[in-house]
Amino acid sequence: MPEGLQRRGFRIFPINPFADVLFGEKVYRSLAEVPEKIDLVDVFRPAADAPEIARQAVGVGAKALWLQLDIRSGEARNIAEAAGLDYVEDECTAVVTALYRIKKEAAL
Repeated sequence: MPEGLQRRGFRIFPINPFADVLFGEKVYRSLAEVPEKIDLVDVFRPAADAPEIARQAVGVGAKALWLQLDIRSGEARNIAEAAGLDYVEDECTAVVTALYRIKKEAAL
C-alpha cells in the first residue's frame, strides 16, 4: 500500500481520475502531469490497464514498473523491459519492503 512506502520515507504521487488528495498528497490525472522525476510506477489497477500505464512510465522516464499482488501482464512486461525499466509483477511493495526492511536512504 502507498502508506507503507510513505512510512519508509518514499515520496508518492497518486494518479487517479476522481480524487484530489490521497494519502495526504495532491493527486494527478496522469503520470505526465507529475512535476518531478518518477523512479517507480507502482500499479494498483486491473491488469488490462497495465500496458497503457507501462507506456506512460516509459514516456516519463521512470526506472521501474511494479504491478501489485495478483496483477500480471505480459504486454506491460514487454513494453517495460524493451525500454530498459526494471519490472516486477504479482508482488506487494509493502510486504517486500517490510520483509527486507527497505527504507529510503537519506539524501546526502
